[in-house]
Amino acid sequence: MAGTLYLCATPIGNLEDMTFRVIRTLKEVDLIAAEDTRNSIKLLNHFEIKTPMTSYHEYNKIDKGHALVEKLLAGTNIALITDAGTPGISDPGEELVKMCYEAGITVTSLPGAAACITALTFSGLSTRRFAFEAFLPTDKKERQAVLGELVDETRTMIVYEAPHRLVRTLRELGEVLGGDRHLTVCRELTKKHETAFRTTFAEAVSYYESNDPKGECVLVIEGKSRESILQEERAKWEEMTVQEHMDYYMNQGIDKKEAMKKVAKDRGVGKRDIYKELL
Repeated sequence: MAGTLYLCATPIGNLEDMTFRVIRTLKEVDLIAAEDTRNSIKLLNHFEIKTPMTSYHEYNKIDKGHALVEKLLAGTNIALITDAGTPGISDPGEELVKMCYEAGITVTSLPGAAACITALTFSGLSTRRFAFEAFLPTDKKERQAVLGELVDETRTMIVYEAPHRLVRTLRELGEVLGGDRHLTVCRELTKKHETAFRTTFAEAVSYYESNDPKGECVLVIEGKSRESILQEERAKWEEMTVQEHMDYYMNQGIDKKEAMKKVAKDRGVGKRDIYKELL
């Protein structure tokens, strides 16, 4: 029988966040695939886990992924861990999971710490709907494309950033989303100096230009309100005269009565108001 791949969440800072189930599983599997074995050995030693380790990271994910799949097919049970948090979230674990499903190997996920969820619940912003962006792309064109997609995002957004790039990212996001947009900068999550800095982009840039950020950061950003989007759409229509607005629809073959309804809706007024304007 083929083995099972266990996705094991590990602490993002505080070792007490390690679950009993993950500890037991890491002791019982035949092999642990770790993003950085030098980092993970400290965790394993702390919990007296003696299971052999092998490396699985961004730079060997394809070749090593195939090798791990072969082991799984031969009956080896493997646990996948990342440096911190849940495998598959902003790391190459997702590639191994795809390979396993393609090979018919059983995959199971053992829940635990995840920086994105920890920051979201800690932020004081809306948690009902959110968009996880992880790290913004480093490629300039791709980065601009992603930033452009965020302009009208109504969900709460979650972005990861390293401290040495924080100011640049705050500036770029502020230019796109507006300096007065609210966000919470979460740092050192689950650790002794954990902080949640509730601020705006303009204030955050000013603060971190004078105070060097330390520790990995999670930016939890307020989504754009639907009211703002509606106001912007109406403002665009109001650049036209009512007659130009009517012509816009009638040139598409829409009859006058239906066009008046659409124009009234676009402008947020009653159909009677449009009728009066056209007299």
